[in-house]
Amino acid sequence: DIKSFVLENNLWERPLHIISANLHSVMNCLFAPSALKHTLGEDKKIEDIARELSLPENAHLNQEVREFALQNGMFYLADRAGTNIHVQIFDTAMLPLPLLSPELPINHNIIEQEKPVLLVMDYAFGEQAFEIMDELLKPYKTGGQSQKLNVQSISVMGKAGILVGHKGDLMLPTAHIFEGTADNYPFVNELKSEDFQDDGIPIYEGALVTVMGTSLQNSDILAYFKSSSWNVIGLEMEGAHLQKAIQAASMIRKSIDEKVKLRYAYYASDNPLLTGSTLASGGLGTTGVKPTYLITMKFLKKILG
Repeated sequence: DIKSFVLENNLWERPLHIISANLHSVMNCLFAPSALKHTLGEDKKIEDIARELSLPENAHLNQEVREFALQNGMFYLADRAGTNIHVQIFDTAMLPLPLLSPELPINHNIIEQEKPVLLVMDYAFGEQAFEIMDELLKPYKTGGQSQKLNVQSISVMGKAGILVGHKGDLMLPTAHIFEGTADNYPFVNELKSEDFQDDGIPIYEGALVTVMGTSLQNSDILAYFKSSSWNVIGLEMEGAHLQKAIQAASMIRKSIDEKVKLRYAYYASDNPLLTGSTLASGGLGTTGVKPTYLITMKFLKKILG
């Protein structure tokens, strides 16, 4: 469905940037300030608008942003395969550049010359993350021909348990270690702690462990990972699965460029060593707004800046 849509809408040759995240932060960064300027005022910061939009009583404002986005270059592809993973595609050539927030770190020349396409897909966890990314990165066979997507970058935002800091802190992984296996996936993360140095949130760089399930964790194992030479800073549920699919596509199958740019950033949902709770310990509430939108803005800066 995704590939046929990209092909039918003449987006196939364009630079494609895949973002695995939620289905609100990219849309809100690009469109909410313009869509809601008469409702919330013109000077409101993107993070403050996002806080307003996260309140249950503002569902109608979310709908306004969605409708504005669908008129200005966003396409919504609902899941039809039973994965429950929905997709947004942003054709940046259709963005209303003069209306975008000045807060957005966007280079208009890049958009006008390269016309990049953003493909935002909802969070996937565990083995499903591998299946979805693996399928997405395969060439598309049509009319007896095999065509490769022009994937320039893959950016992944996630939520993870942190072992070295506190709830709301940020983690930038340098490797994904698959718990219970010999599979380790080191990679170059294009996001560095310097990218966040003026943002007032603690940043940690190191390895993340991809765990099989949240309830399987015990404090002895976590303490071992933290104190051993593995340099583990946190645990999550999809990193190794995603990286396995990406490395297979870029290094073995050659269906995407081997030099594809990778960006992984996680925000801490909890520190299980301090609290004894797990990744399933509940949402961050509005405390999740700042790290979510900060990561989204960094992704957009790397892609469009």
